[in-house]
Amino acid sequence: MTDSPDGQVTLERDGNVAVITIDRPHKLNSYTPEMFHQLMDAFATFNDDPELRVAVLTGAGERAFCAGADLTRTVIALTDGAPRHFADITKRFFHDIYKPIVTAVNGLCTAGGTELMEGTDIRIAVPTATFGLGEVRWGITPGGGSHVRLPRQIPWAVAMEILLTGQPITAQRAYEVGLINKIVEPENLMEEAMRYARTIAANGPLAVRAAKEIVVRGMNLEGPFELEYYISDRVLRSEDAKEGPRAFAEKRTPDYKGR
Repeated sequence: MTDSPDGQVTLERDGNVAVITIDRPHKLNSYTPEMFHQLMDAFATFNDDPELRVAVLTGAGERAFCAGADLTRTVIALTDGAPRHFADITKRFFHDIYKPIVTAVNGLCTAGGTELMEGTDIRIAVPTATFGLGEVRWGITPGGGSHVRLPRQIPWAVAMEILLTGQPITAQRAYEVGLINKIVEPENLMEEAMRYARTIAANGPLAVRAAKEIVVRGMNLEGPFELEYYISDRVLRSEDAKEGPRAFAEKRTPDYKGR
């Protein structure tokens, strides 16, 4: 693990498997803008290397997989007019990576962390993991694809509960509704994630990539992603979107005006 306050994203090779780690455990692996670009670069490396067939994505430490974007360094900047993460408004996390991605969720998985996971294929979690999209509590929206992906991955009522209340769900609940594949003890997490990865990597790589590409492209998500971008952008320009993150940073209750 890194001791840097800014954190980092690392890629390690284990045969045909790329192990990509979000490494900022003292901040619950929340990512800075620099770490976001490191993450995208790591997955570009994985996607472009013909020797790498499967990726395992995890977080450093024992407390969190990823708490999403650092609210004080990323979201406040966005509400002040900084450029959005996604240059192409039809794209979201890993939307065009047709190699399989396994997620090893070692703890808290909220906001952008949940959105990262939604872009992956196989999800293993520890019993203490929690999943949620708390953005509405801070006057903003999850802009990484959750409005589009989540209702397609789990039942409508559960997806809307997560999106509208901002309250997290447990690992057991996530397993029951099909958001994750399996719950294992912490000491077995990476072993189980690597077992899935190696099983997939042993299959025909062209057939595996074709299977994922057909499923992903067949969902035609570009239009819905574009809709999410524009409506979320409207919220980000509001007074409430400035108030929420600042209240979070100042550890106080937001005073929303509905404008």
